[in-house]
Order: sequence, then structure tokens, then C-alpha cells
Amino acid sequence: MRYVPALLLDAVLVLVFAAIGRASHDEDPAGFLLTAWPFLVALLVGHAVAALLPPRPRRPWSLAWGGVVWVVTVVGGMVLRVATGDTAQVPFIVVATIVLGVFLVGWRALAALLRRRASSRASADGAAPATGAGPERIRADADADADPDTRSDGRDTAG
Repeated sequence: MRYVPALLLDAVLVLVFAAIGRASHDEDPAGFLLTAWPFLVALLVGHAVAALLPPRPRRPWSLAWGGVVWVVTVVGGMVLRVATGDTAQVPFIVVATIVLGVFLVGWRALAALLRRRASSRASADGAAPATGAGPERIRADADADADPDTRSDGRDTAG
């Protein structure tokens, strides 16, 4: 269940990408699903790939997870477009790569920055974060991609 919010936010951002793209070309914005569907399918595949990668990023809001989702979404979306008879011109590939990167990785970077600020603020105040963890946990969480199931030396502890 912890994957669902990130997946839903990513899907909304892919839909926004498609709607903006259609509107910017004076096309019927209502047909944005025609543009979005290959990227939505690839997005689902991207989340599955991120979840299955060894050593996988375990948190769907981590930058590493976002990077995997971004690459698979762009490549898979383009492949599906071409396979179904649509086009994938170089300018479209460039714009889609940049916009989807900003959307799919950007919100994760912003979340990491906010977590880092909250941790440093809690550390400066001498208070433990809301999770009740001590200063050791605060330092571990300062890295946006820190994995709670991984030891400090990077080895998996979840089994």
C-alpha cells in the first residue's frame, strides 16, 4: 500500500504532461488520454521495475525510485507510441524527457529537501522527529534516499 500514493501522484503528473502538450499545440485538450496512455502504461511498468530491482530502492518517494520510473516511463512511452503507429519526433522526445524528469523526479527532490530541512530543524532544536526516533535516525534520514531496511554499510537488513 505504501506504493499507491507515489503511483497516483506520478499518474496525475503524466496526465498533466499530456494535457499541457495537447493544449500547447492547439489540439483538443480533451483528447489528452490519447497522448497519455502509452506513458501511463510505461509508468506502471516503471514502478514495477523499481520495486523488483536488486538492490531496489525501497521507498517510492526516493530519488532513486523516481529515476527508474522516469527512464522507464519515457523509453516505454516512446516505444508504445511508435509501436501503435504514432510518432516520436526528436523534439517531442527531448521535451517529454525533460518535462517528465522534472515532474517524476522533481516532486521527490522537493520532498527530500523538505524532509532534510525538517530533520535539521529537529536536530537543531534538540528534539526528536515526529517518529520518535533519536539523533542517530535523524542523521540516517538526512540522506533523502536512505533506506530504513538497509544498514549504514548498504547491506539489506529486511531479509
